[in-house]
Amino acid sequence: MADAMEDNAKLLESLLEKAVEFGKTTYELEKLKALDKSSAVASSLIPHSFVIILIASFMLFINLGLALWLGEILGKIFYGFFIVGAFYALISIVMRFLMLKWLKKIIRNYIIKQALK
Repeated sequence: MADAMEDNAKLLESLLEKAVEFGKTTYELEKLKALDKSSAVASSLIPHSFVIILIASFMLFINLGLALWLGEILGKIFYGFFIVGAFYALISIVMRFLMLKWLKKIIRNYIIKQALK
């Protein structure tokens, strides 16, 4: 009878050790999965950010040139900047009221798609 209890105690102890090891392994696996997903999202966003910076630089110089050109045509340089600024203010208002939800949905879906790859 004592041997049976001793065997049960050893079996229970062994089972408990294996459960603890399983828990640690599962935790480490989840950490690695999270690291993999976050690195995939970051590695996807960095090249896109670089392209966005290049496009923004291009747009900056195009807009400066357009503002200077319009200002020269209108006789005062600052008139060109006012016109270009008003154009972007109008675009911003339209985007705010008509396209904000659509843009948020596209960006959210892109991030989720990258995280689920």
